[in-house]
Amino acid sequence: MANDATQSGETFRKQDIRNRWLLSAPALLLIAIAGVGPLFIVLVYSFLAPGNYGDVKWQFSTEAWFNVFLSRDIFDNTLSLADAHVSILWRSIKLAVATTLFTLIVGFPTAYFIASRPANYRQIWLFLITIPFWTNLLIRGFAIQEMIRNEGLVNTVLMKLGVIAAPIQLLYTDFAILLGMAYVHLPLMVLPLYASMEKLDFRLVEAGYDLYATRFAVLRRIIIPLVKPGIIAGSILVFIPSLSSYVIPRILGGGKNLMVGNLIELQFGQGRNWPLGAALSITLVIIVLAAMLYYVKNAGKTGGGHA
Repeated sequence: MANDATQSGETFRKQDIRNRWLLSAPALLLIAIAGVGPLFIVLVYSFLAPGNYGDVKWQFSTEAWFNVFLSRDIFDNTLSLADAHVSILWRSIKLAVATTLFTLIVGFPTAYFIASRPANYRQIWLFLITIPFWTNLLIRGFAIQEMIRNEGLVNTVLMKLGVIAAPIQLLYTDFAILLGMAYVHLPLMVLPLYASMEKLDFRLVEAGYDLYATRFAVLRRIIIPLVKPGIIAGSILVFIPSLSSYVIPRILGGGKNLMVGNLIELQFGQGRNWPLGAALSITLVIIVLAAMLYYVKNAGKTGGGHA
């Protein structure tokens, strides 16, 4: 009798697993077609030869991967480092990390402020944080451009106050790209931080003060360990789109301050070298995955999310 009950339970478990897979099948199929499918096509293109006028030749070639970090002289075939690709990649990583740190520095106290407000006022502050999402990314980029150009609001105010005698060149610099990406991605840092801080038991903070802990000690020993999942989630949400950003560097960086997204677009457009563009795209995916795995793994080692 116990044997029959065991077999019945096993049958029910298998049927439950089968039903779960059947219910998940439409979503999995959509992910395979819309997510994995295009990425697989890009991977295939990276191992083909470039066409004469764009597109690809269906000939196996690893030249695109070779040209990601190396270049061959057209006269004597000597090898050298692809300085342009390396500098653009380094600029992209540097600006993405700087954007993540800047949004964290600004977003952390913002999220703490919202989480420490009375419950009936928090929704109003969250509403204000999400307002920039209502506007197209392109419009927000042009808004920043109008503020920091030579005749823009920032330079005009500084000149009226007598702080500067001539306009400061802010537009078409790395600083302009950093400012634009920080402005665009700041809500992506604030919202995960707020989600973690909303669950924070502020009695622990009060207990820390009662035990004569300094503000810095309370922040380092109590608040940050408890909201670390929000820090990790916000950093990932900001770092990934910042690294692959295209619109903001195009508007605020000009033609001299390219990032990886702009370089990829050039290969598929004016460069007419689709395999190289595909190889750069896959390289970007690999860098993002490696950064995410390293970040999450090290955060897990430090006991993220636990006091």
